[in-house]
Amino acid sequence: MPISAARLERDFQTIAGFTGSPGNGSDRPTFSEHWAKAVAYVVGEAKACGCAVRVDAAGNVHLRPAGLDPNRPVWLSGSHVDSVPHGGDFDGVLGVVAPLEVLRAAKEDGRTVPLELVNFAEEEGTTFGLGMLGSRAWVGALDRERLAAVRNRGGKSYLEAGKPHGVDPARLAEDRFRAADYLGMIELHIEQGPAMWKRGRPVAAVTAINGRRQYSVELRGTANHAGSTQMGDRRDALACAAEMIAAIERLPPEFGEQAVATVGRIACRPNAVNVIADGVSFTIDFRAPADEIIAAGDGALRTRLAVIAERRGMDFTIEQTETLPAAVMSPEVVARLRRAAERVGCGPLAETVSGALHDSAILAPHLPTAMLFVASRDGISHNPAEYSRIEDMTLATRILYEAVTE
Repeated sequence: MPISAARLERDFQTIAGFTGSPGNGSDRPTFSEHWAKAVAYVVGEAKACGCAVRVDAAGNVHLRPAGLDPNRPVWLSGSHVDSVPHGGDFDGVLGVVAPLEVLRAAKEDGRTVPLELVNFAEEEGTTFGLGMLGSRAWVGALDRERLAAVRNRGGKSYLEAGKPHGVDPARLAEDRFRAADYLGMIELHIEQGPAMWKRGRPVAAVTAINGRRQYSVELRGTANHAGSTQMGDRRDALACAAEMIAAIERLPPEFGEQAVATVGRIACRPNAVNVIADGVSFTIDFRAPADEIIAAGDGALRTRLAVIAERRGMDFTIEQTETLPAAVMSPEVVARLRRAAERVGCGPLAETVSGALHDSAILAPHLPTAMLFVASRDGISHNPAEYSRIEDMTLATRILYEAVTE
């Protein structure tokens, strides 16, 4: 099995070069020039080892050996090459280049491996404000109207920006994912957390993926002079937001160590040094490994913010902008990964839960799915300092090869 660490390293280095922020991390918004170059590189490498290419109506790129019987179910493996602004070089990319290397290695082995590589479009959510658009549209979870509503910074909708890259709303229904075409899904990804690195675990099977709810909060107070308005006479939207954000930070420990909450974006109006803020908007991202925990957290979150707003005399709205259920991975596919790990001499395969969402969470309700994590140094991700060892990523790729050829 000629899995090549050198080829994988070249893949990472080449794709990292396709960025809008040279020297300051990976910056590849979906459908941008740099994203297109990264996809073209992967397609070129796959074609060179005898693969056929297909772009589905949602903009996802599929690559499989040209000699495969089109009626034969195959394994699906892939991830994404889009990135957050100034992100790392391995997030998503590992899940694309690992199956690419399996396809190349199988060709060298003289084998036609039952594997289809997929590069999902817009996983991160930073380009159009909503994550996993390609995979969600492919399985039918997002319709034409929803894809037309989300827009990038240039004002183009997903449909408009994606048209030159194969997105075709007229074909979404007929080109939808069909479970009968696949044996299962295996996605490789860096952990994006510190647990595996701290415990010396190079790879681990993911048994569940946290669900997520996201919210937009709007506060409306009264703008007034910072010098002449006494503290007791103020309706300060920013001070109210600060109290709310502190309460949000205290909430997750009540729902277990895997629950997390983040305020990631905030805007203040009028944002002047000597004016009391009359308006603040901010986002909330709440995640947990079980739907019942997410539901309980939702209720607690809404109640506590409402209490703070009422006490401060603030007009307050909270809107849920996204919900994704927790995903349980397939025990059968996890068992397959365990057997594959033993065959490559990895020993007993550790297990973990993913705090981050992935395209696998979208496929899991429709197809037996599992993930294989690789340790991240100090858990740093979405950051130019993101790092995973090439030997660990090579080991994970060997496990993938064994799993899809068992």
